[in-house]
Amino acid sequence: MSTIIIETNRLILKEFSFEDAESMYALNLDSEVLKFTGDKPFKSVDEAFNFIKNYRDYSKNGFGRWSVFLKENGSYIGWCGLKLNEENRVDVGFRFAKQYWSKGYATESAKACLDYGFNQLHIEEIIGRADTDNKASVKVLVKINMLFWKSGNFEGVKNASFFKLTKKQFNDINKSQ
Repeated sequence: MSTIIIETNRLILKEFSFEDAESMYALNLDSEVLKFTGDKPFKSVDEAFNFIKNYRDYSKNGFGRWSVFLKENGSYIGWCGLKLNEENRVDVGFRFAKQYWSKGYATESAKACLDYGFNQLHIEEIIGRADTDNKASVKVLVKINMLFWKSGNFEGVKNASFFKLTKKQFNDINKSQ
């Protein structure tokens, strides 16, 4: 049984568990899901299982990406969470199965991850990155009140938009809403 990290109105975010391997494999098989990520699909369920087995972010950083499940029926819908990136910055990221796109799940989970990062983990700044052509992901970053910072490249993505938000900005915005 994996540890529940965050609950929102509609979602539960948990640490990756071996039971997620088949769903993660299926998620990454969809070329549309991976289109803007620079990632390659898992070759098998075993490869997804080994990814989970070797995932060290929780023990190394105290946070990571988390599996996202619908509260109403327990369905795995994707992942969302925080990651210490190659530039030693914490970034929020998300990936959802196509049938769950445009339902607000990415926005709901990403905003909850920002709140968790700022107010539970006491992180001072969180960034978000997306391929500029991935209009849906860029829109999510804007909807969670992240501010455009720069354009650039990261991890196989050559045309990215970078956003960032500080703990103070996040809390000020949420006080006024």
